[in-house]
Amino acid sequence: MTKYSGIWPVAPTPFNDDGTVDYEGMKRVIDCMVDQGSDGICILANFSEQFLITDEERRLLTEVSLKHMAGRLPVIVTISHYATQIAVARAQHAKDHGAAMVMMMPPYHGALLKGSAEQSFEQFAQVGDVGIPIMVQDAPLSGVDMPVPLLVRMAREIEEVRLFKIECPQAATKLRDLIAAGGDAIEGPFDGEEAITLLADLEAGATGAMTSAMIPDQIKPVIDHFAAGDLRAATDAYARVLPAVNHENRQCGFRSAKAAMVEGGVIRSEFCRHPIAPLHPQTRESLLRLIRPLEPVVLSWGK
Repeated sequence: MTKYSGIWPVAPTPFNDDGTVDYEGMKRVIDCMVDQGSDGICILANFSEQFLITDEERRLLTEVSLKHMAGRLPVIVTISHYATQIAVARAQHAKDHGAAMVMMMPPYHGALLKGSAEQSFEQFAQVGDVGIPIMVQDAPLSGVDMPVPLLVRMAREIEEVRLFKIECPQAATKLRDLIAAGGDAIEGPFDGEEAITLLADLEAGATGAMTSAMIPDQIKPVIDHFAAGDLRAATDAYARVLPAVNHENRQCGFRSAKAAMVEGGVIRSEFCRHPIAPLHPQTRESLLRLIRPLEPVVLSWGK
């Protein structure tokens, strides 16, 4: 497998029932994700509720997470921000504390403040000057169009732009086009969005996936079988997890990993900050009903 391959799930940010960050719980989340067989992890991403965390909490979570990981796995720190100066400062902080790379969306703020292609390129270039590998997150949440020619230009002209997490509609088509146009400059084409399109994305050339931390140990065989050239085994492994992946993607979002981690004794609370509503009890029970037969690490880790 390539240097940038395998499964790199997103760590949830645990809160206490009163809404404060559970920093000790964050350490347990990291330990669990190591034991899930992850190839690396990502912190402070959208599935970490980054948009509900203060700047000070972000700083502390970065430092606590990287110190506790202690080099066991590479860690990606998400640094997205509309202001280039802030994105650069976040990248420098991540680098200073031992992050393996950073992940960022193009500059955006709300529905109307969106970076142009040139502004997006310039922001990534300035972050690249920090000297840490960058994963470009091409996600619908930003609302910023990132066409293949722009991504290829970034890969060829910004030394640190090496990885691409593609989770836009028709992701497989974009991955295929990106790899064909960018060649060796596309070092790490990754699948995202909870692996809902994983098999198609692998067939299009993705080398890795960034899922949630719910069942990465059960999704990893899909990637491993595919990398070994066994499409039949990869297809069977994907069919096994797809009902749970679909339920997570369409019904639960980032609340799914927290529910599973509470059920498995990893963390104490599945609290999400307002205005995020808790999972409906029926939706939660359906999620657990779908993942229990898979016997994932998360459901037994803390018991």
